[in-house]
Amino acid sequence: MNEASGGFISVHGGNIAAPSHHHQEMKRAPDSDQLCTCIRCEDAEGNSTAGAEGEIGCNQFSNQVEPRIRVNHREYRHLLAFIFAIDEINSSPDILPNVTLGYHVYDSCGNVNKATKDVLQILSGHSKTVPNYSCMVRGTVAGFIGDLKSDTTLQMAQLLHLYGYTQISYGARDTLLSDRKMFPNLFRTVPDNEMQYVATVKLLKRLKWNWVGIITSDDEYGEREIQQLSKQLTNHGICIEFKIMVSVKNYRKIPLDLLTSTTEVSRYVSSVHYMDPNNKEIYFKEKGDLPSPLEIVNWITQVEDKNTTHWRHVGHFDGSLPENQQLTLTPQLISWKRDQAPKGRCSAECLPGFRKALREGFHVCCYDCAPCSEGEISTHSDSEICQMCPEDQWPNEAKNICVDKLYEYLSYEKDIMVAFFSASSVIFSAASLCILGIFFWFRSTPIVRANNRNLSFILLFSLMLSFLSVFLFLGHPVDVTCMLQQVFFGIVFTISLSSILAKTIMVFIAFKATRPGSSCRKWVGVKLPNTVLLFGSLIQVMIGVFWLSISPPFQEYDMHSSPGKIMIQCNEGSVIGFYSVLGYMGLLAAVSFVLAFMVRTLPDSFNEAKYITFSMLVFCSVWIAMIPAYLSTRGKYTVAVEIFAILTSSAGILACIFFPKLYILLFKPELNTRKSMLAGRMI
Repeated sequence: MNEASGGFISVHGGNIAAPSHHHQEMKRAPDSDQLCTCIRCEDAEGNSTAGAEGEIGCNQFSNQVEPRIRVNHREYRHLLAFIFAIDEINSSPDILPNVTLGYHVYDSCGNVNKATKDVLQILSGHSKTVPNYSCMVRGTVAGFIGDLKSDTTLQMAQLLHLYGYTQISYGARDTLLSDRKMFPNLFRTVPDNEMQYVATVKLLKRLKWNWVGIITSDDEYGEREIQQLSKQLTNHGICIEFKIMVSVKNYRKIPLDLLTSTTEVSRYVSSVHYMDPNNKEIYFKEKGDLPSPLEIVNWITQVEDKNTTHWRHVGHFDGSLPENQQLTLTPQLISWKRDQAPKGRCSAECLPGFRKALREGFHVCCYDCAPCSEGEISTHSDSEICQMCPEDQWPNEAKNICVDKLYEYLSYEKDIMVAFFSASSVIFSAASLCILGIFFWFRSTPIVRANNRNLSFILLFSLMLSFLSVFLFLGHPVDVTCMLQQVFFGIVFTISLSSILAKTIMVFIAFKATRPGSSCRKWVGVKLPNTVLLFGSLIQVMIGVFWLSISPPFQEYDMHSSPGKIMIQCNEGSVIGFYSVLGYMGLLAAVSFVLAFMVRTLPDSFNEAKYITFSMLVFCSVWIAMIPAYLSTRGKYTVAVEIFAILTSSAGILACIFFPKLYILLFKPELNTRKSMLAGRMI
């Protein structure tokens, strides 16, 4: 980022000041075609001495030192371009008609004192330097072009501002010169360093470097450059390993490793306001600089070939374009030492899906890569933090993008459990229907008529509905199915339990009524069991209606219980209502179990109490075991636990109560007689 020394030019009589080369001073008066050239002489170490007028005499060196002449070709081209431009303007009848431009060229030699003296010389005339006086014979100074360096340009601007002269710099990039209050008459054909810093940061980001060093000139400009560039780099997470300030004299002593593979930016403009060959308007911006794009150049030094250096365009930067289009770079054109790009990093790059984890006691650019936490992603390399995915999304396996969460419920298409539950429900409901048909066919036989056949028909029909209620729990839950699931199952299963309770009470009363003088005889008949059935079922219906009226179940999306999944489930709405339904069924089962257990030793003709005892034992065992399993599972597995309990308890009642009678009806018809029952031969 070092600026070379240069020259400046004044324009008078309609005259302009322009740049000169690095090592020559040229003067041309507007009425003269002669060009005077003063050659700078250097010793073997590159030292030079300037005369009072900027002219350099080679005899100032010792006779023992062989002087040499060296011309800076870039600055010489600047001078030729300026002379060509002046000649074109003067020869054109359309540009500045009736005005002839002349110029004086001075070489500042990159020296602030000499630049100041040369400005005073131009303002005073060409004889003596007299501040605040002009001894020019003809022509008027119109303005100054120069200088190339920021420090000499700054010194010139402070002096010329006092006299109101316009100054145009063609190389000064110091951001201090952008202050329009301090330097309202200063313009530049190059952007200030701020844009160059932005371009540098973007270039480093593109190369994925975050561990760099800064080399700049050992002067006031270099100090400001280090401060401003360091701030830009630090703000973008780029660490600075070293800061080196060197003088121009010691520039050649910088280690070669620090000079190779350097990228510079250069720009070439020719006027204040014009249309370039690409039909783009060029103008001075608010800060007094041109909106010039920066060319990214790869400087290549070949040590084997006498340290020759050449450059190659590898990209450009245009701050006027949108953010994502400002930098254009062709990395394959860059020539690196040993054909290998430098790492430029303290730590390996953290890929998307990871974040930077700072190492304690190390620089911020030295870090480890930690994977993003559950539910978080990082979409770009070297992320400082990971971002949470939206509620309805979840990270993919690489944790670099969010994808839609999977919906989880007991699906007919995806879950094998649904096929098992569906088949079981159909089989058991069909079995209940078949048994009901068989009992209806044998409805006049003693074994069916014993213990109220109507209760048996109601029990079989309610068990069939219990099996079929399983389908309310399968598939995609909606509000309607959520409301019907628990209430419908609770009512039909309560009818089953009420039927069993009525059967148990009948057995108990029948046993008591056999005793002489028992008052229980008046309860024998169909009125009591029907009343028990109706009253027991009505209570459950009232609980269900109250539950649906106050806080009915509803469909809900649980996005947090299972990572990466949205569980579509039914919320009970009222927990009290849900457990009231289950609790009431448990109460009926417990009463039936206790009564059946008390009369389990009755004569064989009334031994249905034994099977009721077994059926209620199965029911209570299943539902007591279901409660902790129900509370410990989530989503479709909670539903699966309840379905399993429904199927198991219903199947237990069906098997324990009806299979023994079914066996007699189908395989032991000789036992299905009144005589056999009275004789006590019933199984």
